[in-house]
Amino acid sequence: MTERELTLADYLAMLRRRWMLIVVLALAGGPLAYGVSRFLPDRYKSQTLVLVERPSVPERIVQSLDTEDLSQRLSSMQQQILSRSRLEPIITQFGLYSSDVNKIPMEDLVGRLQKAIEVNPILPMAETQSRQLPGFYVNVTMGNPRTAQQVCTAVTSMFIEENLRQRQEHSANTTDFLVSQLAEAKTNLDEQDAKLAAFKSHYLGSLPDQEKMNLDLLGNQSSQLEAATQALARAQQDKFLAESMLTQQVAAWQATQTGRSPETLEQQLSAMQTQLASLQSRYTDDYPDVIKTKNDIAALKKQIALNANQKAATDGSNTQKNALEPPQIAQLRAQVHNLDQVIAEKAKEQERIKQQIKLYQDRVQSSPAVEQQFKELTRGYQTALDSYNDLQKKRNEAEMYADLQRKQQGEQFRVLDPANLPDKPSFPNRPLFAAGGLGGGLALGLGIAFLLEMKDSSLKTERDVEFALRLPVLAMIPEIEPAPAENAMRKEEPVLVGVGAGSGKSE
Repeated sequence: MTERELTLADYLAMLRRRWMLIVVLALAGGPLAYGVSRFLPDRYKSQTLVLVERPSVPERIVQSLDTEDLSQRLSSMQQQILSRSRLEPIITQFGLYSSDVNKIPMEDLVGRLQKAIEVNPILPMAETQSRQLPGFYVNVTMGNPRTAQQVCTAVTSMFIEENLRQRQEHSANTTDFLVSQLAEAKTNLDEQDAKLAAFKSHYLGSLPDQEKMNLDLLGNQSSQLEAATQALARAQQDKFLAESMLTQQVAAWQATQTGRSPETLEQQLSAMQTQLASLQSRYTDDYPDVIKTKNDIAALKKQIALNANQKAATDGSNTQKNALEPPQIAQLRAQVHNLDQVIAEKAKEQERIKQQIKLYQDRVQSSPAVEQQFKELTRGYQTALDSYNDLQKKRNEAEMYADLQRKQQGEQFRVLDPANLPDKPSFPNRPLFAAGGLGGGLALGLGIAFLLEMKDSSLKTERDVEFALRLPVLAMIPEIEPAPAENAMRKEEPVLVGVGAGSGKSE
């Protein structure tokens, strides 16, 4: 049978042949397992249900600082609470494993208590959109129901206190970090502000927002320069005319005083001045004819002055008598003096305007380079300002979150079902043990029956014969009952006759 494929009929035949063994082992397994469970020590499980309450203030008002998922935070708290430093005081407080304290190392007792504590998170329902854990169970299994309840209560309190401590510590650390970062950002902002203020003070008037103003001022100064130039030219022309008239008046007056015709030197001077005015109206001061005429006029004026000095020396007696000049000459001299002052003022004004024009031209020319530097400083200042404002906002949020945690209005653990006092042991479950013994006996019976059938080499069916002889069955001879006197109790199996295919032999 081990060498051929078994069918359902073969398995049913095995069960019919070995049913007594299977039933006996199945019926014996249940009571045996139940009896074993009577000798096992009872274990009692106390359970606490802890719910996670959402903050009383909406997150859109006070942003949470927790970046870690609740399941990860719960796992971290579980590792801390189930550490030796936290469980050893519980063993001492409740006198756990008192019979083994002096026999077994404390590490082994702590490991035993760790196995007795289970923390099972409650998975959120599939219909809810939030993936936050709604809560968790704390299970403690001990040999005494009262002890299990007390230890479960203590462990649950440790979870609640640890959660509150971690959240307060996290908010405090975050606030301290943001305060230090804010101080650095304030220092950086002050440095950028000082650089920007110094730059504005140094390049005052050349800043990008002042370029249009500089262009307008440059155009205005150009107009003022043109007006000052025209005024200066008019003043010079008026002075020339006034000097010409003064020369003529003085010559005429002197002629009347000396009784002779005006000196020809004064007439030449007047003609030359008229010629110079005509040349200046057409050419610049650098023109050769203008320069030559000016030199001739200067030489002629020196000659006239020399003659006047000589005349004053010879006619000293008449000087006092004829010292007073006519009012017309005095007016002309005053007019020439005023025109000299006007010309000096216009010349100074013209020079001042030229300097202003040069200043504005330099500002306009340097504007692109100044604008580039100003953009870099402004960009750095804006970045520092944005960073400072962002840190200021985060610090305020962190302080609000810390205040929320201090008032215990944030996310917290709340005990919904306190630790219960178990009234029956959770282990061993004797009915379950009995059912397990029944199933185990049944499985053992089936295994032994199958093993016995595999070791049995007897031929029990036609297929066994065909498989063993490797020959097909051609016919069956019915059983011939023997005489009653010879073998009343004997029964014989049918004799099978087969012929080997292609061999010509029969059996």
